[in-house]
Amino acid sequence: MHFDLADLRLFAHIAESPSLTQGARKAFISPAAASTRIKHLEEELGSRLLYRDSRGVELTPAGNLLLQHARRILRQVEYMKSEFTDYGSEAAGHVRIFANTTAVTEFLPEILAGYLVERPGVTVDLQERRLARDIVRGVLDGSTDLGIIAGPVQTQGLQVLRFSTDRLVLATPRDHPLSRRGSVKLADTLEYPHIGLHEGATLQYFLREKVELLGNSFSLRIQVYGFEAMCRMIEAGVGIGILPESAALRHQRTMQLAVVELDEPWVLRERSILVRDLEALPSFIRTLVNVILEKPLAAP
Repeated sequence: MHFDLADLRLFAHIAESPSLTQGARKAFISPAAASTRIKHLEEELGSRLLYRDSRGVELTPAGNLLLQHARRILRQVEYMKSEFTDYGSEAAGHVRIFANTTAVTEFLPEILAGYLVERPGVTVDLQERRLARDIVRGVLDGSTDLGIIAGPVQTQGLQVLRFSTDRLVLATPRDHPLSRRGSVKLADTLEYPHIGLHEGATLQYFLREKVELLGNSFSLRIQVYGFEAMCRMIEAGVGIGILPESAALRHQRTMQLAVVELDEPWVLRERSILVRDLEALPSFIRTLVNVILEKPLAAP
């Protein structure tokens, strides 16, 4: 087979774009040249890679397979470049992270701030993912270097590095009827209005599933971005909310909140880093993994 890294990079750009034209633009070549190179790829592989119509392009099964290989190869080339850069005066590289809502909004910003200040040559692409399975898939197919999840998930084919445990709790105003309870069931909370996270949040999706299993639904007064905004709404008496204990106790220090235990089997949530092969990652990403693993997160 005769194709090069430029062909793979072009194919990845097209696959991740809504059209061949936009993919070609990212690769800095004309649409006609891009079309010719894709046809050459298809001829070399003996498989059709794209379905094309007036709305754009869609990957064939063979195209999906090639995209997985292309991502891994291109990432490995980036890793190689970064490893050799380490021998220069300053380490450089790029790391992509898919993470759940709690990680993105609560503890990763602080961790990444310290990490990046010490490494001016490193850049980070941090993306929130609504579903744990999307994070797992991203690590498996090479579209992200690291995944950060909470709770149980199918991770066959990946290395799972557990780094902390948190639990979900109920936060209420201090004078709320549930604030005097030692613990509550999820069903006990549903007669009261809730403050929820935005619709794309991993935690919100998880809680909605649990409520639906009870044959019920949330009475959501408002959905917000982040636990600080949620706690401010709760403090003001707008409603109650379910969030990680570490976040609830941290905000309780500065807000008038009551924190009540949830008596449910699923409240304990183990946080984990997912990677394909830790030793295959460049040193600057392995260092970031170690920073996360060593950061004490269990306490608020």
